[in-house]
Amino acid sequence: MQSVAEFQIQELMPIGMTLVVLGIGLAYGLQIMGDTQDDMGTDSCSARADTYTLYNATSHSCYNSTGAQIDVGSAEFNATTNAMEGVAKLPEKLPTIVTVIVAAIVIGILIRYLFVKFA
Repeated sequence: MQSVAEFQIQELMPIGMTLVVLGIGLAYGLQIMGDTQDDMGTDSCSARADTYTLYNATSHSCYNSTGAQIDVGSAEFNATTNAMEGVAKLPEKLPTIVTVIVAAIVIGILIRYLFVKFA
């Protein structure tokens, strides 16, 4: 007795929604982490004992009234920088992840179709 294998497009909806939510979450997460980094930079620069007490968010450094700049260098600031770099790696890999998912779906459809046709 042969059974009919069916594939419905609604089965892809959870995968698509997961990818959308993942993308939105990563985008907002990175934005929040950037704001946190700027807050850490401002706090670290203002707590310095030398003249470099202002924070430049563009160059991520402390500067003084003459415009000279130095690295922030605090552990908190470095931690936020490293965390952002780590989290930013996942969106870089998202196109590859989506390609693998789509390939797996196509292969699954082909195998299901061929199995039913020739079994």
